[in-house]
Amino acid sequence: MKRLKQSMLILSVLLFGQLTFPVHAAKVAVISDEVAVGFDYPWALVQLPEPKAGWLVTERTGQLIHVADDGTKVQVPLQLPGLYVAGQSGLFDVTLAPDFATSRWLYLSYACGTPNANTTCLARTRLSKTTPYRTQATEKLFTARPLRKGAAHYGGRMAWLPDQTLLLTLGDGFDYREQAQNLENHFGKVVRLTMTGEAPADNPFPDKTDGRIFSYGHRNSQGIVYDPTRKVIWQHEHGPRGGDELNRLQAGRNYGWPIVSLGIDYTGAMVTPYEALPGVVDPEYHWTPSLAPADMALYQGAMFPQWQGGLLITHLAGKRLQVLMPKHDTWQVAAEYRTSNEARLRAVAVADDGAIWLLTDSDNGRLIRLSAPKD
Repeated sequence: MKRLKQSMLILSVLLFGQLTFPVHAAKVAVISDEVAVGFDYPWALVQLPEPKAGWLVTERTGQLIHVADDGTKVQVPLQLPGLYVAGQSGLFDVTLAPDFATSRWLYLSYACGTPNANTTCLARTRLSKTTPYRTQATEKLFTARPLRKGAAHYGGRMAWLPDQTLLLTLGDGFDYREQAQNLENHFGKVVRLTMTGEAPADNPFPDKTDGRIFSYGHRNSQGIVYDPTRKVIWQHEHGPRGGDELNRLQAGRNYGWPIVSLGIDYTGAMVTPYEALPGVVDPEYHWTPSLAPADMALYQGAMFPQWQGGLLITHLAGKRLQVLMPKHDTWQVAAEYRTSNEARLRAVAVADDGAIWLLTDSDNGRLIRLSAPKD
């Protein structure tokens, strides 16, 4: 790997008043490598499974980039039906099909439409087997309904379940937050889809909307992972001013937005008088004031054994990576990492070797690798 910049870092807990629980943890030494620079608002990354095949990185402005192990960047031609780029809209997440080794399907979430009629869409495309990579046979699988105005709160994160169904988070559209409680639309929902975009027969609301809704009452979720050890789906979402949530996601459950919240509106007004209600799932953990969680990965690797089974969460406003570890049926912050220039952190992934990879959020975004120092 070509190391553009390298430094020794000490990850340790920073005791800020906004953390939900007091934390004490041992310091963990890591090596930080800046692998590649110059990304245009990067949003997601995924490692290709072939040996030394590198990574795919999405840029919100619509590009798909292949990054080789030595940091070399090559744009992968990509045509997404109706891609809409403005404000928070654009190209979002990328994930590999469970059968990618044979099918070569990539799944991509993105905003599609026009300024006055847009939404979150899902498409898939086949990636060539050889470099330079090409895509082909792109097809749109899902379009969230209804269309809306504006360019905010799309959700867009994806996670595969063991039965090869796909979860896709959908935002409340910002100006449509009351609709997150309405099962007749996709605002503020998590949907569950088959590999070809249909509604699985065992979804919890087969007679509502198009049968794809898995859970509801969400604001703007940008982190979701399946935990195979605990057999749990973890999901996080942005609150307004305060009340960012980490949730244990379950089929058919209501997560409260906007009738329940631990935050207040951006104007300082109360969103709701309720912090809890019967029938609404309470968060497992919350951030108040908000740190704006942007992505999440489950740590399963040998490089940092002390974090095994923990959740790695990047934050935009909080400008940090947090490591959350389970304790007494809840979670606590075990460590935090900040870049030297206090960059907003967008995406996080765990490589096959256990290293942690990060993307910073800017028009000159960076790809960073965190690894353990050699003895």
